[in-house]
Amino acid sequence: MNIPFGRKFKLGLVINPFAGIGGSVALKGSDGREIREKALAAGAPQLAMQKAQTALNECSDISDYYEVYTGAGAMGEDTAVLLGLTAHIVSNSMPLQTEAEHTCQLVKALENEGVDLILFAGGDGTAINVCESLTKKIPVLGVPAGCKIHSGVYAITPRAAGSVLAQVIKGNLVSLVQAEVRDIDEEQFRKGKVIAKHFGELWVPESLQYIQAVKMGGKESDELLLDDIAEYLTEIMQDNEDYYFVMGSGSTVDAIMQHCNLPNTLLGVDLIYQNKIVKNDVNAQELIELTAGKPTKLIITLIGGQGHILGRGNQQLSPAFIQQIGKANIVLVATKTKIQGLAGKGLISDSGDHDVDHSMLGPISIITGYRDQVLYYVGV
Repeated sequence: MNIPFGRKFKLGLVINPFAGIGGSVALKGSDGREIREKALAAGAPQLAMQKAQTALNECSDISDYYEVYTGAGAMGEDTAVLLGLTAHIVSNSMPLQTEAEHTCQLVKALENEGVDLILFAGGDGTAINVCESLTKKIPVLGVPAGCKIHSGVYAITPRAAGSVLAQVIKGNLVSLVQAEVRDIDEEQFRKGKVIAKHFGELWVPESLQYIQAVKMGGKESDELLLDDIAEYLTEIMQDNEDYYFVMGSGSTVDAIMQHCNLPNTLLGVDLIYQNKIVKNDVNAQELIELTAGKPTKLIITLIGGQGHILGRGNQQLSPAFIQQIGKANIVLVATKTKIQGLAGKGLISDSGDHDVDHSMLGPISIITGYRDQVLYYVGV
């Protein structure tokens, strides 16, 4: 089997060892040291590690595809070792009884490590810890192990979580959706009241269901889809008004510029700021100079049938510029028709610089419609 990304998938693993520990002994939760101590004293089993193992067992036939980045001991290392997986420990100082702060510490370390996805086993409290710790758009996937599972970031079962994870690691096309993080007040829950509150959202992969409002393949369909993409990108620009936006070449990006009522260089690169043209048809050196030290996002599409995102028709996007802004600030847009036309082949970065191309390998989010995204991959 060939590794689709050209490198091993970097899987972040977070296990809350005490998730759900109060359930079997009727404590209706596991938040707080006192509750956990009561549960342990009552002989409550710790099942989160077992549930994480169930999820990872669904990826047993592709263990050569990925490696695990995790915390010491029960927060992930023990489970990885038990399954014979390569484990990199990114957070060593973990006490026997971990707290929310240790989950947050581990999540931040995984973000700094640049993992492709974070798999976490816990309950709603763990989901909140993950949500409040992440600052980048890293996909996450929850393995249900807590007493309370009100958040939409969890798969329906540990096995289902493993199934979706396997699809992502194999480089299959999956949807990428924003799912809600919620939690309930445990004190009120113990009094028989369920008060669930919204906390935030996380990006979660889910099994792809290609259901479109319009027939794919026709001119009218493509125009409607491009309108949807353009509308969503306009919102993103408004939400990031302090950013400079570099608009790549091609008809998909042209549709966005038309939606913004801005002149566009169809086969060139344009720079805009706060919905105004800074310069049309910039060259490579101008682009570096005009964006140096400024928050910048790049909007590009892929070449249909080939899958190139860098190095074909957009040489103005030099390796130095890509290094300057980083992969996290690249916004990739394409219709699902275009992606399906790749027939499973990975996207291609051919910038002319090995280090830049290597940094692009792995999963990448693609905007395919209004608030509609998929997770695909850049290969070799």
